[in-house]
Formats: sequence, C-alpha cells, structure tokens
Amino acid sequence: MPEIRRSIFTVSLTLIAIGVVMLYSSSAMYAYENSGDAAFFLKKHMWFLLAGFVLMFCAMSVRLAKVEKSARILMLAAILLLLAVLVPGIGVSVRGARRWFRIANLISFQPSEFAKFAIVVYLASFVSRKGYRIKDLFQGYIPAVTVILLTSALILIQPDFGTSVSIAIVGLLIVFISGANLGHLITTALLGIPFLYYMVFSVPYRRRRMMIFLNPWRDAESTGFQIVQSLIALGSGGLMGVGLGQSKQKLFYLPESHTDFIFSIIGEELGFAGAICVIMLFAVFVWQGMRAFFKVHRPFNKILILGITGMIGLEALVNIGVNTGAFPAKGLPLPLVSYGGSSLVFHMAAIGLLLNAMREEN
Repeated sequence: MPEIRRSIFTVSLTLIAIGVVMLYSSSAMYAYENSGDAAFFLKKHMWFLLAGFVLMFCAMSVRLAKVEKSARILMLAAILLLLAVLVPGIGVSVRGARRWFRIANLISFQPSEFAKFAIVVYLASFVSRKGYRIKDLFQGYIPAVTVILLTSALILIQPDFGTSVSIAIVGLLIVFISGANLGHLITTALLGIPFLYYMVFSVPYRRRRMMIFLNPWRDAESTGFQIVQSLIALGSGGLMGVGLGQSKQKLFYLPESHTDFIFSIIGEELGFAGAICVIMLFAVFVWQGMRAFFKVHRPFNKILILGITGMIGLEALVNIGVNTGAFPAKGLPLPLVSYGGSSLVFHMAAIGLLLNAMREEN
C-alpha cells in the first residue's frame, strides 16, 4: 500500500506542475490583453494551489471516522449551496449560467465542485452503513438514488449538463459496486434514457453541440468553431510539438484555451509525446486507485477510494475526449491541470482523502 500512495501522490504533483506551466503558457497573452498582466491567471492559480495543498494535507491528517460522521452535514451543505446559487443576487450569472458565488469581487466559488466532493463522501458513508441492505429497494436503493438525482437536478438547473451527468454516473457506479440489485439499476437507466434524450434535444444549443461533434467542419465558423480549433491545435503539434510557449491557437483562436481546452495546447506545444504523457499519468492514477480499492477492506475507505478515483478518471476521460472530438463539448476541466479554483481545490482535497484512506488501512 505505501508504494501505491507514493505513486498517486507523485502523479498528482506531476499533473499539478504540468498544469502550472501550461496554464501560464496558454493564458499569458489572453491575460495581458484583458488585464495588462500576463501572469494574472497564474497568480490566482497559485493562490488556489496554496489553498488546495492546505486542504489536501488536512484531509490526509483527519481521522476518517470523523469524515464519515460528517457525511450528512457535508451533503446537506452542498444541497443548500446548490439551492442558494440559483437565487438572483446571491449566485452570479455568467453567459446565462448561474453557477458561481462571488466573494468580495475577488474569488469565485463554484458549489457544484464541492457537491462532487460531498456526494462521494456521503455515498461512501451511506452504503457502508447499509451494507447488504443496499439491495433493498426502499431501505437502500431509493434513498441513495434520490440524493444522486436531487444533486444532479440542482446542477442541471444552473445549467451544467456535463457536471450533472458525471455526478449521476459516478454515484450510480458507487451504488452498483456496493451491491445494489442489477434490476433496479437497469430500470433506472431505462427510465433515464428518455429524460436524457429530452434534455439534450429539447435545448437548441445542446442539440447543436450533439449534432456538430459528428462533423464539426460542417459549421467550422460557428457551432463547430471550438472543436475545429482544438483539432487544428492538436494536429499542428505533430510528434514533438511546436515548442513550449509557441502555440498559435492560444492567440485568440481557441476559446477557453487555459480551462476546458488546455489539453489541446499541451498537444500543440508538446506534441503527441506530451499529450500521451498526460494521458498515461491519468491512466496510472486510475490504475493505482483501483489497486488500492481491491486491497482496502474497511467499507467506507473502499468506497471513498472508488468514488474519488472514478470521479477524477471520468472527468479526465471526458475532457480529453472533448478536446479530441470524440465527445460533444462539455464544460468539464482537466483535473489538476486546467485553470479553475474550485475544481483544483476540491480535487486536491479529494486526493488527500484518497491517500488518507490508504494510510488508515495500513
């Protein structure tokens, strides 16, 4: 187990270091144009990184029995925050989405990132308490799925379709691995398909996104613009890249180049070799997390490891898939690498709990 902890910790630090370098490279010109300071986003990122390390080491030190007892409070706080952010005057609306709190006009906080963290902790506590009763429809399955669907629905209202779906997938995965009745899960999935179809195709911009990713070049100047520019960035990088800091797509061609599409800038500047290295780092993270899952025996620790590994692995898969045109565009950052304070801080806190769960097992 100690070698797994060292491996996950090393991989996490490596991804964070790559993120710092690539964040500055991808955002400097945009930051200078908008604020007059090329290091504007880097400076903010470093403050978030400091907060993330503080929470990570606190999460590594706290007794998990206390975390388990606090799971309901965390989940309740997450739901209240998700409700509060929808209230005009409390939540901040950006581009039609009400997803953020703004503190003193300096720091933005995204409660959905806290909700992802909270629901993994809550479900780990819930299923470890229920044990075999998770198979029971009314005592185990429905209460767990109700919390998952309520959290996903509140995030969907913001709207944030990508985060909503990722929470639902990871939550149902946890319930399934914990021994829920397969028939209950299949019924839930079948009932959910028409709802997902309606949510995608009843909203014009989601429908356009879904259709255009099949052939983004068909509308390269409008709906397909972002993915086309992302593919141009990846294609321009070749095997070894155009060189660190030499990206052309970050010069106002590729929107969100320091957030959702930072992987494309990695591919352009560091080439196929750099992109594969990032993919392999996430693969190692997931592999080592699953190794720990099979080695740990305490139920709460076991499910906590599964949930955190699954959440980070799924987000990385979706983000890289969007950048390469394999998935429709979704607003999920690349964990530990993209700019985004709430995402970075709570991912680091989750990794601290992951390492703590392995340490306590020893």
